[in-house]
Amino acid sequence: MTADTPAPVQMGLKEWSMLGFLAVLWGASFFAIEIAVTELPPVTIVNIRVGLAALVLYGYLRVAGIAPPFKGRSDKALVLLAFVLMAIFNNIIPATLIVWGQTHITSSLASILNATMPLFTVFMAHFFVSGERLSLNRLAGVLVGFSGVVFIVGPYALEGMLSGVAGQVAILGAAFSYSIAVVIGRRFVRLGIKPVQMALGQAGTAAIILLPVTLIYDKAYLLPVPSWHVIAALVSLATLSTAFAYLLYFRLIAEAGATNASLVTLLIPVVATSLGVSFLGEVFEPAHGIGLLLIAFGLMLIDGRLGKRRPRLRAEAVPPEGR
Repeated sequence: MTADTPAPVQMGLKEWSMLGFLAVLWGASFFAIEIAVTELPPVTIVNIRVGLAALVLYGYLRVAGIAPPFKGRSDKALVLLAFVLMAIFNNIIPATLIVWGQTHITSSLASILNATMPLFTVFMAHFFVSGERLSLNRLAGVLVGFSGVVFIVGPYALEGMLSGVAGQVAILGAAFSYSIAVVIGRRFVRLGIKPVQMALGQAGTAAIILLPVTLIYDKAYLLPVPSWHVIAALVSLATLSTAFAYLLYFRLIAEAGATNASLVTLLIPVVATSLGVSFLGEVFEPAHGIGLLLIAFGLMLIDGRLGKRRPRLRAEAVPPEGR
């Protein structure tokens, strides 16, 4: 770290709004996955998800008049490397592990374990991202926020903690993979790749890599046509929880930093609980309110709002056209 390394970004209303909306999109994905795994194998689900997302993103790119990712670039090899790394660590590994893990453990327990991602990211960003030095406030904030997640989901989700160990390890592996992807994505911001280009590049690359596995291992061409609700779940996963979510995700990394962007995993269980109360008639328990307060407190600790106030700085000097 150099002496002129910028301080971690303190998020404003815009960044918090993006974070909340992203949590809604990814929180809903756990429900969609729960539906899809009843009829389709994990790799096939992931392949359909990223493949359809790539098509949607390509359509958006054409309508918006944005150039294809490689057009007019002299650093094509470096851009391709970025796409391959992001495809592996932000798509193939975590998505497959989460889908497979949810065939062994409940979605509630999966959301708790997935919320450990900021713990990994805080340490990864400390060593590999300039301006995101580990501090006691940030570490304490993640721990407090994680305790809030446990309060909201409830102790009943931990009843099967000793069973389904493989599924639990899979979700933890996915969380670690996501933390690597956050750091990689933060570093590749300097390439000036627009969010839609990065999203299209990684989703398309992941779809290409997974296709042989889907055909040879899952034998997807022999599977029966899924029911309408599974098809709807897959469409939701691809368009909302993948294509559109990616656009928000990369922009959030560029504007708020790696560690701040990782906080979305703490909000996902909050979204799941809110949906249950609103649409499934579930009761809002006192523990839910305590959990929400703990998460809010943890987020403010990480954001620096409870410590010494700093001038709000940009995450990186990235030209507007590079986002």
